[in-house]
Amino acid sequence: MRASRLAAFLVACTLCGNAHAGGGPFGIDHRLHYDNSGIWKRSNQQVLMYGSILTVGVGALAFGDGNKLGDTFWRSADAMLISGVGAQAMKYTFQRERPSQTSDPNRFFQGTHAQSFPSGEVAAISAAVTPFMVNYGSEHPAVYALALLPAYDAVARMKTHGHWQSDVLIGVALGTGVGLWTAHRHSSLLVGWLPGGFSIGYVHHFKP
Repeated sequence: MRASRLAAFLVACTLCGNAHAGGGPFGIDHRLHYDNSGIWKRSNQQVLMYGSILTVGVGALAFGDGNKLGDTFWRSADAMLISGVGAQAMKYTFQRERPSQTSDPNRFFQGTHAQSFPSGEVAAISAAVTPFMVNYGSEHPAVYALALLPAYDAVARMKTHGHWQSDVLIGVALGTGVGLWTAHRHSSLLVGWLPGGFSIGYVHHFKP
């Protein structure tokens, strides 16, 4: 199944780097060498995150859900929203300190200031791209290259000591899982909740 191969690919990408014994729930967590420069720079990660939100939001409003592309944008928006809420709930539950806060990956339940587990950004970006890969990947295999976006963000978050390995792995799993679920639903959740005008799309509103 393409989805399972995609998940395996993302897992392999997020674990790249020096492999050695560590801690955390999977026994793999350790600090990577700190690097906040070049492509790994934190500002580049933020551009990717906010750019994903903007692209999905504008695409959903522009195209509505009257065609395959617009419907996919809305399902992507569903996935980002649900995975974001889920990731934040887990952060408040597990209260894990980030690599920037401690060298010990086993420090869970340290208070609400500790919000490392899981990575909300990686979850959101994984959620954003998954419906597009599900809907278009079989026809246009190049679409699977979107998997590089969450893979990049996962590695970048570890390099800037924002997250541990298990944080980004769970983020990928959460976002991909929610994205698969929204992609296979009968219809978009948000379209069902919002007033009908949002489902038409501005492109169709202003079409001559």
